[in-house]
Amino acid sequence: MKILTRYIFKQIFIGFLVVAMSLLAMLWLTQSLRFVEIVTRKGLPVYLFAEMTSYLMPRIFNILSPIAAFVAVLFTYNRLTADRELVVMQSVGISPTKNALPAIYFGILLTIFNIYVMNFGIPSAERNFKELEWKIKNNLTQMAFREGEFTQIKGGVTIFIDKHEADDSISGIFVSDESKPDIKVTLTAEKGRIIKSENGSRILFINGVRQELNKKTYQFNSLAFSRYSADFNIEQNHGKRNQTARELSLKELLNSRNNPNFNEQQQRKNIVEGHRRLIYPFYNLISALLACVGLLISSFNRRGQAKIIAIEVLCMIVVMGGDLAVTNLAGRSLYFISLLYLNCFVPLCACLYLLLFYNPSFFRHKSVKEQFNAA
Repeated sequence: MKILTRYIFKQIFIGFLVVAMSLLAMLWLTQSLRFVEIVTRKGLPVYLFAEMTSYLMPRIFNILSPIAAFVAVLFTYNRLTADRELVVMQSVGISPTKNALPAIYFGILLTIFNIYVMNFGIPSAERNFKELEWKIKNNLTQMAFREGEFTQIKGGVTIFIDKHEADDSISGIFVSDESKPDIKVTLTAEKGRIIKSENGSRILFINGVRQELNKKTYQFNSLAFSRYSADFNIEQNHGKRNQTARELSLKELLNSRNNPNFNEQQQRKNIVEGHRRLIYPFYNLISALLACVGLLISSFNRRGQAKIIAIEVLCMIVVMGGDLAVTNLAGRSLYFISLLYLNCFVPLCACLYLLLFYNPSFFRHKSVKEQFNAA
């Protein structure tokens, strides 16, 4: 790699890190807000919040990397043009293709990295995220009851838990049950445990007292017990968690038709996701080329390159928007999958053609002298 190539590549890399980290921080903040409730209202430790949000990073980076690459390359080459550095390079005979090599190298490296992220990083992170979310939602001891607070359950039942023990048991239990209009039941126990079964979830009370008051007859009954179980209509999800398309491997996605666990709609969604894992990483290379080709093949303008930059931004919006549109169409019918590849490789081939074979003199207006001679 020559000195000029290394110089431009370094500028692109630094710009990409700045843009990518800034966008990652903003999107991480917006996405993590929906998990704040788990910490503030459900009484879970803060490290679970950090762990859950960290699993979102590969997915967010994969979405942002083409945008960050486009911005970094566009900014770098526009600055080189404004500082006349690119003009000097072209004046000494360096072709647009050679000037575009740093962007091409960067796009290829980012493409290879995104292939790894999409096929290994995202499935692993998504699997860990879903497993953790499943455990949190189905952990009744931590989610249904919070230490030192009265928790109201549907049906007129209020439960107070003093402490969660390390062995998943609970201590210092107080229950007020007014689910029946004529009877009020109060339960107190030293310890307890939630027992999960196929028929539902029950609470086992250990060493406590059950008191019952009939509101009509004012008859009062009290019972001391060593063990007592009761069902307070606590909802609990059972069964195996269904896997999402992001958790599956590339082979599982492309062979979804052979999996009887998926319906027709899920099969189409999985197949489209599998093809996008093959295609989407190349948008990093495309975005890098779209950002530099216009500035490299256009003639220098001392007033700035606003028109060229606007065209490049518009092309980037069309390409990325086309990917979203075709993905939705392919999810409805697999006949549109070929459009995914066309939307990706047509811009790539067009950029490479412009760099290798574009002749700017073909489109330039004839000079006054040429027009006079022709006349």
